[in-house]
Amino acid sequence: ARAGFGLGYVAGAGFFLPLLVWTGEDVGPVPWLALALIEAVFIGVAGAATALVTRLPAWPLWAAAVWTAVEGLRARLPFGGFPWGKLAFGQADGFFLPLAAVGGTPLLGFAVALCGFGLAEAARRVWRRRRPAAEDAPAPARGPRRIVAIAATGAAVALPVVGSFAALPLVSNAAEEGTATAALIQGNVPRLGLDFNAQRRAVLDNHARRTAQLAEDVRAGRAPRPDFVLWPENSSDIDPYANADAHDVIAGAVRAIGAPTAVGTVIAPETGTLRNTMLLWDPARGPVAEYDKRRVQPFGEYIPMRGFVRIFSSDVDRVRRDFGPGHEPGVFSMAGTRVGLATCYETAFDRAVRDVVTGGAQVISVPSNNATFGRTEMTYQQLAMSRVRAVEHSRTVLVPVTSGVSAVIRPDGTVAQRSEMFTPAALVAEVPRRSSLTPATRLGAWPEAVLAALAVAGLTGAVRFRLRARRDATA
Repeated sequence: ARAGFGLGYVAGAGFFLPLLVWTGEDVGPVPWLALALIEAVFIGVAGAATALVTRLPAWPLWAAAVWTAVEGLRARLPFGGFPWGKLAFGQADGFFLPLAAVGGTPLLGFAVALCGFGLAEAARRVWRRRRPAAEDAPAPARGPRRIVAIAATGAAVALPVVGSFAALPLVSNAAEEGTATAALIQGNVPRLGLDFNAQRRAVLDNHARRTAQLAEDVRAGRAPRPDFVLWPENSSDIDPYANADAHDVIAGAVRAIGAPTAVGTVIAPETGTLRNTMLLWDPARGPVAEYDKRRVQPFGEYIPMRGFVRIFSSDVDRVRRDFGPGHEPGVFSMAGTRVGLATCYETAFDRAVRDVVTGGAQVISVPSNNATFGRTEMTYQQLAMSRVRAVEHSRTVLVPVTSGVSAVIRPDGTVAQRSEMFTPAALVAEVPRRSSLTPATRLGAWPEAVLAALAVAGLTGAVRFRLRARRDATA
């Protein structure tokens, strides 16, 4: 177990350090290194637990359950968790992707881990057969035990493959309640980095200008008329309730396009925390509904243990006022289409996305702001998550982003349209409205709970096995 932890930690560091390098963009290496090395601890724990269960029969099954359970812990601890880099999110182009519709990201990750551990065991058996046996080496299992072990290894590889084929009928792009024409606005930002927040009016003007250009294209017949329009997170960092000029700019753009528009803004009450809010803006009535982001990012949108963290990096003071979380799922009724909202960071969390689908969303929107992270891989990693969510809930996922990559993702996880980074764009697409619920949506957290129970059972059996072996050795 000690060796498993050490090797697992090294593997975790080797995974998270390159994966999360974007977190140090513009704030230096300290946050990046701290986050990556803390997250690597979870992989160390998975390594230690895997070392214990490898002594059990059919160990790939127990090891895959352990991996899934540790990912569940990582998605919850500390500070609400950090699911970024879950095994399932690497499967946007993978063979096992249809399994997301059966049991969500826990089952998808479990299938990948099970197949991987099964292949590892198969390779180990081939290696042992070819390697000359040492005189004092224990004889390999024979007879029924060997047959059972080989069958279990084969099943570990075959079951995820068969399951993926069986799940294919759940993946569909068909419209169940007609279609709608959606427009995604990417206004771009004046320049890269955190300083874009000091240019809030320029960001707002960019999105208003690109919306007005789309309106001109519609009138000229160069683009279809959208039923609804989506702006990204932070497209107006100026509170339109408190600033008449921002209100007028947004209202003018929405009137020009003539369609209900979701606008990402920051609401700044006189007291209390800030709110990262999506406003539903009606062309005639102005703002008519709100959604406050529920999963706010620790050390990005709010600073836990501010005084302690300041010892290591003064960059925490760039976040002068913390954001507070919302409490209700956001589903906007936009010209007859119910659009569910999972703002940026929220797409990494299973429950945050599922809540809007069970709340009646026919289409999912993931409004995001990645200007802070420049031209790093962050936007592509988040896009992969959104593609997995599309299959998980069999919904079109629309990703309007301030500076790229914005995208229209079909329910089967394929990308129908996408923009380029740091380029103003307007994506207009006809999307299916869907209302049926996949097994993953209906089951919610149950697959993860079952796999966690399986991991606990395996670890309990492994500990009992070791204790019994020690007693026998000392008897």
